[in-house]
Amino acid sequence: MSGKYPEKIKELPLYDGRFDAYKLEAKDSDVLFASYPAGTEIPPHDHDTDNHGVITRGELILTMNGTTERVGVGQWYHVPANTMHSASFEVETDEIEIWFKAKE
Repeated sequence: MSGKYPEKIKELPLYDGRFDAYKLEAKDSDVLFASYPAGTEIPPHDHDTDNHGVITRGELILTMNGTTERVGVGQWYHVPANTMHSASFEVETDEIEIWFKAKE
C-alpha cells in the first residue's frame, strides 16, 4: 500500500475487499485506513453499515442519490446504511473510514 500512515497503523491486518486498507476492529464498528491509486473506480453498491469517512490525501468523487460531490482533504462524508452509491478517485487518495454496524 502506498498510503503514508504511521508504522503502528501499518501493523494492523489488511482489509479483504475491493481496495487496500488497514483494518482496526472496534465494538460494533470497523475502522479502515484506505488507499486508492489514481483511476480507481468502485461501482454502485450498498452495504448494511452506516459509513463516515474523512479524506486525508487526494479527493473522493462520491455519487449517491443522483448527486455527485467531490470530497477533499480534511472533509468528512457520510453514506447511510443501505444507500446505493459509487466512488471514484482521479488522484491517489487516502482516507480513514468508520463503518458503524446496525444495532440489533
